[in-house]
Amino acid sequence: MIISLLTRLLFAAYFLEAGLILIVAPWSAFWEQNSFGAIPTVAPLLASPFIRGGVSGIGAVTALAGLAELGAAFVSRRPPEESPERTA
Repeated sequence: MIISLLTRLLFAAYFLEAGLILIVAPWSAFWEQNSFGAIPTVAPLLASPFIRGGVSGIGAVTALAGLAELGAAFVSRRPPEESPERTA
């Protein structure tokens, strides 16, 4: 049980970190200084705001997946609620 919870938390942390990096990186100076920009056919694609927005969109989906995984990890840890008894 503890290993399963730890695994879920690690997956959530990974997804959140990767998502936030993918959201921020296309709009930073790192994006323009990478080595792929030296390739003449790739440089215009990397400069396109549509490509940058697409990468940021993938990052947003990844970060949301991390939040969903984090929420699922905490919900599964909670004990089940007792239902009130019905009197007939």
